[in-house]
Amino acid sequence: MAAGLLEEAMTAQPDYTAVPPPAPAPTAAAQLLAQLRDDRRADSWVPAFERDWAKALEDSRHSYSLTPLHDVVRTWQIRLAAAPAVDAYMDSDRDETGFVDLADVLGGRR
Repeated sequence: MAAGLLEEAMTAQPDYTAVPPPAPAPTAAAQLLAQLRDDRRADSWVPAFERDWAKALEDSRHSYSLTPLHDVVRTWQIRLAAAPAVDAYMDSDRDETGFVDLADVLGGRR
């Protein structure tokens, strides 16, 4: 009996499974590109999005999966949503006196 419990403990799987985020709408990429074109950063963001999209499209062709395309849409949606907060931070005084330099935390790289 003890061997059975040990074997069961060693092969136990988690009681949960990771739930993938829902797939973006089929028109999400086109809508996102339209929003990027309207943004003040369009000169740099539109080519970057198109480059990411082209790579994801190629990856999808090889993997027969839409996941790379969905990942690009989600990533750019997050960037676009975060842009106002980044702008507000950049426009503020950016007082960083309470922060520690990452180089001080990590130390010198050798």
